[in-house]
Amino acid sequence: MRLINIFTPNTTDKINQTANTISTDYYQSSDLKSLQALNSYGSDWAAKQIVHPSITSCTKRLMDILGALVGLAITATIVIPIAIAIKLDNPGPIFYSQTRCGLNGRTFQIWKFRSMVVGAEQLQHLVKNEAQGQIFKNINDPRVTRIGRFMRRTSLDELPQFWNVLLGEMSLVGTRPPTINEVQQYSPHHWQRLQVKPGITGEWQVNGRSNVKNFEAIVQMDLDYQRKWSVTYDICLLLKTLKVLLFNSGAC
Repeated sequence: MRLINIFTPNTTDKINQTANTISTDYYQSSDLKSLQALNSYGSDWAAKQIVHPSITSCTKRLMDILGALVGLAITATIVIPIAIAIKLDNPGPIFYSQTRCGLNGRTFQIWKFRSMVVGAEQLQHLVKNEAQGQIFKNINDPRVTRIGRFMRRTSLDELPQFWNVLLGEMSLVGTRPPTINEVQQYSPHHWQRLQVKPGITGEWQVNGRSNVKNFEAIVQMDLDYQRKWSVTYDICLLLKTLKVLLFNSGAC
């Protein structure tokens, strides 16, 4: 994992404001003022961030490891037919990776099966953004391939993320993993999202998935997850996710 400069010149002022707005109702910390020490590269912030209880939970980490091993085993059984389908539909790489921001703003490469045409990011400006805020969404995005639509509808494109979970970069359940571009546009109250690991699933997955097009609504769901967190709640969200997948609720 590495820390890079994901911050704009005005970010330091935003972080100073954030230190005064984050509530201590849900976390234990003896040094809230340490948030004000965040420098432009985020290294001080990562070292002194408030510790959410989910980060120190051995039970949650054990669930992640076991779940990731099972998920990767399932992935191994279907990776060949998926790879063939991707190649036949749109020649190019089988996997797609993108830099995302995880715990305390630490960057990592998220992995997915490629569901868009090659060079999709360079074509994004040609597609209308139907979402509000810092996120980009288009239900009928023309860059998505035929096999890509099927994989997104069934969430098969996300199976490689079990590797991210095994490495400890993500969790089975957590907040939505933001892009660097999203984090660069954060307002003070958004920073709290980075105090837990991003997840393959979470509140946004079981409450609409791609139908949620308002960034602030996603932020609120992520903050709700942090407040409600417990191992039991994670299990509840995992079960709800299975239900959503079975009925293809809110998928692209």
